[in-house]
Amino acid sequence: MAELNLSPGASPKGTLFRETVQELGKEESYVQMIAKRFMKHRIAAAGLVIMFLIVLMAVFAPLLAPDDPYHVSNTFSGAPSSEHWLGTDQVGRDVLSRLIYASRVSIIVGIGAVAIYVTIGTLLGAVSAYFGGWIDMLIMRITDIFMSFPYLMVILVIVSILSPSLANVTMVIGVLGWPSVARLVRGSVLSLKQMDFVKASISLGLSAPRILFLHIMPNAIAPLLVHATFGMAQAITVEASLSYLGMGVQPPTASWGNMLTEAQSLTVLTSQPWLWVPAGSMIVLTVLSINFIGDGLRDAVDPKSIK
Repeated sequence: MAELNLSPGASPKGTLFRETVQELGKEESYVQMIAKRFMKHRIAAAGLVIMFLIVLMAVFAPLLAPDDPYHVSNTFSGAPSSEHWLGTDQVGRDVLSRLIYASRVSIIVGIGAVAIYVTIGTLLGAVSAYFGGWIDMLIMRITDIFMSFPYLMVILVIVSILSPSLANVTMVIGVLGWPSVARLVRGSVLSLKQMDFVKASISLGLSAPRILFLHIMPNAIAPLLVHATFGMAQAITVEASLSYLGMGVQPPTASWGNMLTEAQSLTVLTSQPWLWVPAGSMIVLTVLSINFIGDGLRDAVDPKSIK
């Protein structure tokens, strides 16, 4: 904090304004430092560029797709040609168009599921750590119960009961994915609530929600952001697995997972690679890109890696 300038002509209001500008400058420089350290991670920077392109592809799918993804032509399981760059599927639909539109499903599931379980996990973990006692014990025992069940099997059962759809898959992945976030947030809040600024806030009589969400949680956002990034990759993988098993996004809606279902045939695997290689490659590329971004963020926000 800069010293007050009490010389003639100086006003406390002007000094306060300059101090505020200086503080904003410090925050901006911190963000710039994180960005520079992230960009030094070349693989993470490449992953960010690839993910940006995939998001653009999902947003502008109607403009990029060469054909209607639901249009059925007279060419069934056609090989790649000048008319259909990636060939056609067994129904006669353009593979490239369906591949482009399928990116929307992965983006929706990745962002939607992570948003749901980060919200749930953050609330439960923060409340558990801050209040402690029987509240902490109850929430942590519920967390242990959720983590004791096989994740994918429970999702399969619930989705089969609710009926497979994009909305149900996103909701189920989000509702069942919060335990790891709750544990992460709980650990961060437990360490932060012993800090002097929290004790000062309590002595000033600030309310618990204000202390928790305006003073503690902003300092715990870095590890949460990294965890959410890896969670997006996991959600995309789970959706692809469910769709491959026929319990995810249902045809005719295009999904990288349900495009892979045609690869269950040995004939397709050996003699018609255009039916499964593009979708499988997009899943691998997307998940690797997100994981590389997560690695870069982890290194950028880790104080131990500061040089």
